[in-house]
Amino acid sequence: MGIQFKPTETFRGDFSYSNSDEAVLRFPFPFAEDKYMYSVNMEPHVRKGPCPVFEHAFDVDEHYIAECHERALVLESDPKRCQVLPHMMAAQWDTLELIMESLATDYPEHFSLTRDGDNWHWINRPLNTDQRFVFGDPSTLPREPFEYITRQAQGDFTIQDQRDHNLYVDGGMVTCQADWSLEFDIGMSFHEWHGPVPLAHDIGVFDRALQYLLRLQYGQPVRRLNWTMTVNPRMDTSPENYPDWGPDKLTVTPENVDRKVHLRVELQTLFRLPRSNGILFGIRCYLISLQDLERVTKWSKRLGRVLATLPPELVEYKGIARYRDMVVSRLAAVDDGAPLSLGIQPDQTSLPPRR
Repeated sequence: MGIQFKPTETFRGDFSYSNSDEAVLRFPFPFAEDKYMYSVNMEPHVRKGPCPVFEHAFDVDEHYIAECHERALVLESDPKRCQVLPHMMAAQWDTLELIMESLATDYPEHFSLTRDGDNWHWINRPLNTDQRFVFGDPSTLPREPFEYITRQAQGDFTIQDQRDHNLYVDGGMVTCQADWSLEFDIGMSFHEWHGPVPLAHDIGVFDRALQYLLRLQYGQPVRRLNWTMTVNPRMDTSPENYPDWGPDKLTVTPENVDRKVHLRVELQTLFRLPRSNGILFGIRCYLISLQDLERVTKWSKRLGRVLATLPPELVEYKGIARYRDMVVSRLAAVDDGAPLSLGIQPDQTSLPPRR
């Protein structure tokens, strides 16, 4: 039967986005323990783990069609959200091949890829796309290969060029980012790109991460989870559009905090690319309302404990100071203080009704 898509939901305007019960239980909850601090929390991106979103190279879920439509809306208003420097064409084709092969292998009921030498045939059934093209010849595609395929994938992507013992952000498709700008960051080195992150530099997190990634091997991708919070289920929280989403924070009250505030989690994956020797960095965004998160007892208690003990520098950096205490107060009211199991798994297989 395949995935049951929800093509008409929106991430702006009336914000009709919502998660089914299945989507709630497969959510990549990011906290394995009751406190949080930055670390090089990378692990092999193997097809197993405590969360179903780890089971495929690129996760496709019920929000696929709606998210691809949202990406198209962002690009229509701001084409610079997709940029690739001229020397990265080999990495563009690497990316197209990786995503097409992965989707066709993992979701054959929805995607197919047929190859006869350099003559390729790509079918994307959810988006009604049927494309024949010559691999390596950009003129046979309606857009450059990186933009063509990342318009058909969930989450953001950057491609890093490796040179001079460093990584450089030399391309990206960035339409659902958590308050950072591709236009500003394009061409930056690894440390320059991560410059705004507090505390982590002082304890050497990015030094270790860079050395780890420089040694990343083809066929051995890695992953990590990152998180922040967002008011309303809005994908595009870019600096360019801050006037659209910044004022949302002022609308949160103790009465609506459960519906307004969403935990925003990024499944970050990194793949060494074979021809270019670059790295594809996937930033897959998931949203869950506090209302839905409260239906998972372990997650509700743990989130409250994490937020209550979060260092002030991280509260400020993640932009949650305006409503953090409201969330903590609400979650503390239903936390009995009992010990919780380690790990991110929900520890339940069904959900109570929404309150």
